[in-house]
Amino acid sequence: MKRIFGFLLLSILTVNAQAKHEEHPPIKEEIEEFNAAEYAIHHALDAHDIHIADGFTIPLPIILWTDNGLVTFMSSAFHHDDSGHHIVEKDGMKFVKLHEKIYQLEAGAEHIEMDEEHHPTNAHQVIYDLSITKNIVTLFLVAGLMLFLFIKSARTYKEGGNAPPKGIAKWAEPGVVFVQDIAKDNIEGDKYKRFTPFLLTLFFFILFGNLLGLIPFLSNPNLTGSISITMLLAVITFIIQMASSKAPFWKHILLPDAPVWLYPILVPIEIAGIFIKPMALMIRLFANITAGHIIVVSLIGIIFVNQHVGWAGLSVPMTLFISTLELLVAFLQAYIFTMLAALYIGSSVESAHH
Repeated sequence: MKRIFGFLLLSILTVNAQAKHEEHPPIKEEIEEFNAAEYAIHHALDAHDIHIADGFTIPLPIILWTDNGLVTFMSSAFHHDDSGHHIVEKDGMKFVKLHEKIYQLEAGAEHIEMDEEHHPTNAHQVIYDLSITKNIVTLFLVAGLMLFLFIKSARTYKEGGNAPPKGIAKWAEPGVVFVQDIAKDNIEGDKYKRFTPFLLTLFFFILFGNLLGLIPFLSNPNLTGSISITMLLAVITFIIQMASSKAPFWKHILLPDAPVWLYPILVPIEIAGIFIKPMALMIRLFANITAGHIIVVSLIGIIFVNQHVGWAGLSVPMTLFISTLELLVAFLQAYIFTMLAALYIGSSVESAHH
């Protein structure tokens, strides 16, 4: 549905642009300068406001820790400017927003100056940018959905005893059982019970984050396509794996079942594998989710690049196909991340085999 709305909006804009082009030739130059790749990448990045539609944007709090202390204001103060042209003066300091990063102008500077690579030369980034961005809003939404789901389901089971689940618990139970089976298949014995709560949190966090990224009126937030989020999930998994590891795990790493003369080759590889695994978790989720966002926007951008609504006959069907595929990827990536996390944890707590 969101792709259809996007198509209609882009079609109207394109037709209007073509009509205006006949009367006002200068507009043609602006259309020719449309960069689909740059727009697609910008769409996949985080933002300091939530863009709903043209002329309707939800501002978010800007919270900065500067050389002179804490500074706060709303993102609407930049008037939707992301090129560094609009200056916001606050507490005797001047700030600009450039490529969704907040910069503080040097003392005495009246406007931002940039070098050939489009980097500011008379401004510096603030010490800490603690702003509430689009991804952080989505993070709160995901946390709220998870709390509602699990608390409501737990109360249903508590009140119903052994009765069949009802209400939202009927939806949650298949997901819980599914993740529990993942834990059982990859973690030996009853040890899976210790890690099932973490795996459940991991699965539903990624799943909800993926699905919320497909909602248009939230400006398609790319929460699980943010490298900082996927890195955090991978690091937490790595810490749990290392904290729970047993002697057989380290024996396999440091004293593999192989001839001693192979140890100088095998041991460094095994040690490197410990760190490569969480990196693979991080990159896999980040790349797959971000790629979906970029592909969809790029396909729609074909209409603007070629400046003809007829290209919608190609881009819209492809966009609908990718959108359907994104629903599958939302579930698939949550499953893969959870399954691999269970596999890595299971290998670290596995008992010695004789």
